[in-house]
Amino acid sequence: MYKNPSPATPDPLRSPDQSQLGIPRRSRLGKFGVLPHLAGSSFLIIGFFARLPLAMLTVGALTLVTTASGSYAAGGFAAGAVGLGSAIGAPLLGILADKRGQRIVLLASAILNTLAIAGLLVMTLTAERFTGSALVLVLVASLAVGFTCPQIGPFARVRWMALTRRSPRSALDTALSYEGTADELTFVLGPALVGMLASLIAPWLPLALAAALTITLVSAFAVHPTVAHSDAGPAPVGGDEDGSSQGVPRARTFGLVLLPVAGMIAIGTFFGSTQTFLTAFAGTFGAAESSGLLYAVMGSSSAIAALTVAYWSPRFRHTSRWVASAGAMALAACALALPSSLPAMLVVLFLLGIFVGPTMVTIFSIGSAVAPAHRLGTVMTFLASGIVAGTAIGSALAGTLAESGGAAGASVVPALAAVVLFILGTLSALALRSTRS
Repeated sequence: MYKNPSPATPDPLRSPDQSQLGIPRRSRLGKFGVLPHLAGSSFLIIGFFARLPLAMLTVGALTLVTTASGSYAAGGFAAGAVGLGSAIGAPLLGILADKRGQRIVLLASAILNTLAIAGLLVMTLTAERFTGSALVLVLVASLAVGFTCPQIGPFARVRWMALTRRSPRSALDTALSYEGTADELTFVLGPALVGMLASLIAPWLPLALAAALTITLVSAFAVHPTVAHSDAGPAPVGGDEDGSSQGVPRARTFGLVLLPVAGMIAIGTFFGSTQTFLTAFAGTFGAAESSGLLYAVMGSSSAIAALTVAYWSPRFRHTSRWVASAGAMALAACALALPSSLPAMLVVLFLLGIFVGPTMVTIFSIGSAVAPAHRLGTVMTFLASGIVAGTAIGSALAGTLAESGGAAGASVVPALAAVVLFILGTLSALALRSTRS
C-alpha cells in the first residue's frame, strides 16, 4: 500500500528552506507574503475580481427576470437554470482544462459566457410575455450562462498547487486559505453589488457588468504567466500527512475523491438552506429583504476565519481539522433555532461563520491531496460544482419545511447538513488512515 514519506525523510520535490526559492522569511503580510512572490501581485488582483461575475450571475438573473416579467416564479426558474448549468458545466470545463490546458478553455468560456449573458439580456428585455416559448428561451439562455461560466476559483487553486510544488506544504495551505477567503468575499460582494446597481440604476446593469468583467478579467487571467505552470501539468500534490492518490489503486482513488466532493455538497446544502431559513426568519419581523445582510454577517466571519488557517500548526492534521471544524459548525448550526430577535441572530451567525471558512479550506486541501496529478482541474471543479448543487438541494429542502413549519422548520436543514459534514469528515479520516497503513 502507498505510504507517505515520514517527516524525517527529505522530499526532493519540497525544499524546507524558503530562502532557497527567493521567498523572504519575513513579510509585512505575514505568511501571505509568500503568495505575491510565487505568483505575482497581479495574479492576486486579477484572480480575485475575475471570479466576481460568478457571484453575480444567479442573483443577477433572478433580479432581471423577476423585474421584467413581474413573476417571482419566472425569476426563480431562471436563477435555478443558472445554478444547474454551472453544476453541469464546471466539471466539463475542468476535464477539458486537464486535457487541453487552462488558457484555451478559459478564453473560450470567457467568449461563450459573454455571448450567453448578452443572449439572456436580449431574450428578457425583448420578451412581451413570459409564457410558452418566450419563457423557454429565457431559461435556455440562463442555463447557457451557468454552463459556460469560467471557473476561476478551481483553476486558481490548480495553479497554486503547481506553483507551490517545490515549497513546503504550508505554502499551499496559505494559498488555499487565501482562495477560501477570496471566494467568501466575492460571494458577499457579488449579490450586494447586484442589489445596489439594480435598485439605483437598472435591473439589466449587473449582468451587463458581469459580461464586461468576464471578457476582460477572465481573459487576463487566462493569459497570465502562471498559466504556464498549470498547462505544463502540476507535479503530484502528495507528501503531506493526509495522504495522496499516487500509488493508490484507481477504485480507491475514486473513493477518496468522492468524500471531499460529498463534503462540498453538504456545505452547499448548508449554504442554500441557511439563506432560505434567514429569509423566513427575517420575514417574521417584516424584513425579508434584509436576509441578505444577515447572511453577509456569516460570510464575513467565515472569510476572516479562513485566513487564519494559514497559521494553524502543521501538527493539526487536515482530517482532524475537518472533524473539529465541522463538529463545532454542527453545534453552532443547532443554535440557529434559538434566537427570537435580529440582534441575537446576528451573534449566532457571526459565531457560526467562524467554523464555516476553515471547514471549506480544509476540504479543498484534502481534495488537492487525494486528487490524481493529471486530474487536478477536474477534481477542483467537481468540488466547486458540489457547492452549487448542494445550494439548490438546501434551498429546496428548507423552502419546503418553511412552508409548513416556518423558520423553525427550515432551521433543521442547515443543522443536519453540518452533522452530515461532520460524519463525512470522520469517514475521510478513517479512509486516509487506512491508505497510509
